[in-house]
Amino acid sequence: MPRADFYLIAKPRFRAEPLRLVCELARKAHDAGTWTLILARDAQQAEMLDDMLWDMGEDAYIPHQIAGADIDEDEAAVLIAAPDVDAPLRPIVINLRDGAVEGAVERVLEVVPADENARGPLRERWKAYQARGFEVNKHDM
Repeated sequence: MPRADFYLIAKPRFRAEPLRLVCELARKAHDAGTWTLILARDAQQAEMLDDMLWDMGEDAYIPHQIAGADIDEDEAAVLIAAPDVDAPLRPIVINLRDGAVEGAVERVLEVVPADENARGPLRERWKAYQARGFEVNKHDM
């Protein structure tokens, strides 16, 4: 059964830098040996994630690339895709876009903003994943 995990930003360090949580989730997936796709909201966010994944500390190297560049996507355990790039789905998809992830995936990770006013679309996505037979979970971060 596929899973959709919603990560609610609560801790001050993630409130200050929500993309830091995305990087932590990508690191956990990489440490577990699972290939991950990050669906960035736009090209600028993809670039920011690319930079942040290089800066995860001395002991954390996460092989990653921005999709669509002239690269070997088979080498990148974490692939970051801007909306204008058609990237293949991977077992884990971290979704930063407005719509639910379509297609067959093992897990979708949704990052929920700290701002209560921004959570409406995520409630709709929760229902959409449930309707598709996903096991849905919530995690406070």
